[in-house]
Amino acid sequence: MKNFPSILFSFILSLGVWSEYEACTRVVYKGPENTVITARSMDWRDEIPANLWILPKGIERTGEVGSLSEKWKSRYGSIVSTSWDIASSDGMNEKGLVANLLWLGESQYPKFNPKGKQKGIAISLWAQYFLDNFATVKEAVEYAQKETFAIVSDYIPGTERFTTIHLSLSDASGDNAVFEYINGKLVIHHSPEYTVMTNSPVFNEQLALNNYWKGIPGTVMLPGTNRAADRFVRASYYINAIPQTSDPRTAVASVFSVIRNCSVPYGISSETEPNISSTRWRSVSDQKNLVYYFETVFTPNTFWVDLKDFDLSSKGKVMKLDLSNFQTYNGKSNKDFKESKPFKFLGLN
Repeated sequence: MKNFPSILFSFILSLGVWSEYEACTRVVYKGPENTVITARSMDWRDEIPANLWILPKGIERTGEVGSLSEKWKSRYGSIVSTSWDIASSDGMNEKGLVANLLWLGESQYPKFNPKGKQKGIAISLWAQYFLDNFATVKEAVEYAQKETFAIVSDYIPGTERFTTIHLSLSDASGDNAVFEYINGKLVIHHSPEYTVMTNSPVFNEQLALNNYWKGIPGTVMLPGTNRAADRFVRASYYINAIPQTSDPRTAVASVFSVIRNCSVPYGISSETEPNISSTRWRSVSDQKNLVYYFETVFTPNTFWVDLKDFDLSSKGKVMKLDLSNFQTYNGKSNKDFKESKPFKFLGLN
């Protein structure tokens, strides 16, 4: 290892070529007795208002891209966190399937022809489509491979920033998949081992970076910056280092500690790296017990929602937990949800 410092220095320099527009981390914990927990942080440069929604099954949806929109009726109820109440960016359905959207600057989606033949779904509905229709990752992957519809992206409202994201799925069995559009082609990475995902680089390169660091003991050295590659390595190490337990209190606390370790302190900024983003909120989904935990940087409490206690049948009501104006909730917060009109997914203008 005589050349280790120079090798490491070259490696760290190589990370600098990847710019990250918005930064998030997603990690999956698998413990004994079918304990599966997925956590994610939402890191964003600007304010990104979030609310929590309960969406029962039986809702008629459209892909919101015009006459070629894919249409479906939701088979499963879900809880989702929205971004600006125009997109589902995170959530879990009643079968324990979890969907997370994270930024990926390298994304390139297929060209969508509004007068063509292929159906389309607006990117705001990408995560919701899978939560609505599938119980397991295997089902979702097998259907996605048929490519019956195209994902149609657009600019974030009020900005000149084109939406470029990738999608992760995990289920109650511990299976995982990552969906990316690279050079206009859908690339699916499917394995129970794919428990960590961040932003750039593309997932294949994230795995390669992590393999490099496996040769360096985590108790000796871990990369500590807030770049996506460093967060990927830290999350990969810590999610396997925390206690393996079926006790939900201990397991959830441990997973929260991992996702907090991979978060970016609020207010971090740099004139030379203007795209570094602060963590805005974190979610932890207990897929065995169907409990969804949530915390924001502006409120002092972690609160949770028991999905089993809602009526998710086709007779159930759409419910909203308002997180605007620094609303603070404590403990189990099912009672704080209010019946509401469904939010409108953003589609093509």
